[in-house]
Amino acid sequence: MRIALIAHDRKKDDLIQFVTAYMSILSEHDLCATGTTGKRIIDETSLPVFLFQSGPLGGDQQIGAMVAKNEMDMVIFFRDPLTAQPHEPDVTALIRLCDVYQIPLATNMGTAEVLLKGLQEGFINWRLLEERRS
Repeated sequence: MRIALIAHDRKKDDLIQFVTAYMSILSEHDLCATGTTGKRIIDETSLPVFLFQSGPLGGDQQIGAMVAKNEMDMVIFFRDPLTAQPHEPDVTALIRLCDVYQIPLATNMGTAEVLLKGLQEGFINWRLLEERRS
């Protein structure tokens, strides 16, 4: 499965801790991330990650385009709800696209853990079945 990893600046450390804790699961999938977040994941975990632009420079929109083309299977986006983001319309659009195309989306660590455990147990395999039908 292709999984997007995104984090606002004040949540990047949390995402790195999360990725480190779940490396055994994440290493079995194709990972991609917005620029700064992805570079940190690569530097701190050595996992292979495809890099998009930084979020404010269009990375969120690039991931949204993949969602719309059915080329993204899951999005993990650690958002900072307490800080205004200059690219908030892009964030809102990405979340909306995940809802439109029924892409599993986690915006906090608790939900992300549930998604990865579900992925590990095979509960999210319907996405793979849909891909085979396309």
